[in-house]
Amino acid sequence: MRWFVILLVFLLFALQTRLWVGEGSLAHKSELNRELAAQKVENKRLRQRNELLARDVQSLKTNLDAIEEKARQDLGMIKQNEVFYFVTDDAAPIKDQMITSEVSP
Repeated sequence: MRWFVILLVFLLFALQTRLWVGEGSLAHKSELNRELAAQKVENKRLRQRNELLARDVQSLKTNLDAIEEKARQDLGMIKQNEVFYFVTDDAAPIKDQMITSEVSP
């Protein structure tokens, strides 16, 4: 009978240890909940970015002005009879240095 009690105490200790420390424990569950919350925040951010990109794609498919704007900003394209001036200023960032103006023919 004494060995049986010792075995039961040992099993109780082993199960409690797994409950508090091992995989599937309360601490592990808490860590997984924190990771899940962080992943939900990241998913929300990515979903918003995807919606913005989808709107941009739709705009580019239907709006010629949007295509022109994108070409001017990203590719540095200019229209015919336009003069492109590149002004440098050591204090200003490069993105703010490009200025275009139209010239009448």
